[in-house]
Amino acid sequence: MRSTAAGALGKLRRMGPILNVVFPVFAIMLAGYAAGRFRILGNESSEALNRFVYFIALPALFFISMARVSLDQVFNLPFLAAYGGGVAFTFLLAFVVARFFFPNRLGALGLGGLSAIFSNTGYMGIPLLMLAFGEAGMLPAIITTILNGAVIMAIGIALLELDVQQGKSGLAVLGGVLRGILRSPLVLSAVAGLAASGLGLPIPRAVATFCDILGASAGPCALFAIGLFMVGKSFTAGMTEVSWLVLLKLAVQPLVTWWLAFHVFTMDPIWAAGALIQSALPTGALVFVLAQQYGIYVQRSTAVIMISTVISLGTLSALFVYLGIG
Repeated sequence: MRSTAAGALGKLRRMGPILNVVFPVFAIMLAGYAAGRFRILGNESSEALNRFVYFIALPALFFISMARVSLDQVFNLPFLAAYGGGVAFTFLLAFVVARFFFPNRLGALGLGGLSAIFSNTGYMGIPLLMLAFGEAGMLPAIITTILNGAVIMAIGIALLELDVQQGKSGLAVLGGVLRGILRSPLVLSAVAGLAASGLGLPIPRAVATFCDILGASAGPCALFAIGLFMVGKSFTAGMTEVSWLVLLKLAVQPLVTWWLAFHVFTMDPIWAAGALIQSALPTGALVFVLAQQYGIYVQRSTAVIMISTVISLGTLSALFVYLGIG
């Protein structure tokens, strides 16, 4: 009896640090839902908050994050191949399966794939890797965040723009997609930050502080907007599709990344574990931000974010036990 109680206490202790990271994420969404449910904020508050995140807070965050990391640090090829390989395989699987079993317009298919691969690297990944490995875990966390913001998000925007441009001639579609990508504040800010880093341009302290303050608001505001949006919406609509995407995010993507990081490529053990942990995170709120900005797949992506966040408390705890992280 005593050994059973001790075992249960040990499990709770292992889950405690992860709960400290996961609980605030879900609690902010719940606070947004409560604010909407009791009509503390107006009917358009979710969309207004989302536009603030998309056009102001996230660009500031993307710019300063990119500008602070040297390009030679970003290009850790085995790490990028392991994490990127898990992303690519899972996205293609989600897209192909949805094409036959959950048919929809191209933008919805793209956002479904994005929901299955876009990890919450910034708001959860960085504190978890810091928790696991200290300062040594900071760089893998930052690199995956950059990959998400500069590459994966740009691919998602391209698919959405292709959807918007359907019915036009080939050159008109290509031009529309390029304009959509180049006009995106997320892509522009990421490119500007990478350019500043590559050219070695110093960022004035006042500008850096301005970006830090605005960027810090992106995560909480996006999560709060998710809660606001869900007021009056069905949590169970499309549950078969949502469950499939959650399975891809919390099981398939980590398994593929684990195989690549530990059995295909050679890298430092901390980097291998970092790639695995980042791939096992729940879906990030930026997918909702993009979905609401384009008015496509909003309910499904929101449900994936909320459900994967709750379930990740158990899956991440199990992963930390597997990796031997106290």
